[in-house]
Amino acid sequence: MTLFYKDYSGQLSSPLPGEVAVSLSYNGISHAVMVASENDLEDFALGFSLSEGLVSYPEHIYSINQTRTDLGFVMEMEIAQRDFQKLKTQRRSLQGRSGCGLCGHESLESTLTPLELLPGAELPPAEHFQDIRQRIRDWQPLGEGSGALHAAALLNASGEISLCREDIGRHNALDKLLGAAIKESADLSCRTIVMTSRCSIELVRKAIRCRLATLVTLAAPSSLSVTTARQHRLNLIHISRQGEARLYSKEPAENREPLSTILG
Repeated sequence: MTLFYKDYSGQLSSPLPGEVAVSLSYNGISHAVMVASENDLEDFALGFSLSEGLVSYPEHIYSINQTRTDLGFVMEMEIAQRDFQKLKTQRRSLQGRSGCGLCGHESLESTLTPLELLPGAELPPAEHFQDIRQRIRDWQPLGEGSGALHAAALLNASGEISLCREDIGRHNALDKLLGAAIKESADLSCRTIVMTSRCSIELVRKAIRCRLATLVTLAAPSSLSVTTARQHRLNLIHISRQGEARLYSKEPAENREPLSTILG
């Protein structure tokens, strides 16, 4: 449902971003209830399942059924028994929120589980990020109206945006994009994703699980996200508001060297 508000002059103004409850269940057992924007929920269910390590491979998700109820949406997935058995042994009860990607974990061990090391990838050319903020806005029909939605955009080999997904939560936006990219059989090991949000540890871990080559964010990363990206060979880049691209995942002088000088 779309809601509008009136400004001080009484004029009807921009729509407010929508939020709905989304229940995710696997083989008939409810696993998590998230809060998300109601667009592209099948992409969200697929991306969440893989980026959270609940399912090992896309082909292990046999079906995704979406049902709308009075309380929100139910996403029912049939997955391979091996993944389902592993899922049942995990002691995680997650009450999802659009602002936090680690809520619900019971221990540090369950939060920061080991991840596979990435092979490492070449850095994308700096020109791929020319006018990237405006280019992403051009792909944000929902965000353009409300101004309150995060976006995640997938760049092709030429630096052009090939896919974009939006959500009120940055983690959800990334999951939706990952799901959409996986449905199109995109090889993420040589691709770049640009996000409008700050870079937190959760985004980095999701990117690593899905074997992404390069993650770019439009706000600076946290120290833990930088450490994790370095440890796992994920290219991590920040584009400042002034358009300067800075590489954080490798260790240039003082960790602040502009990407353009690194790439030559």
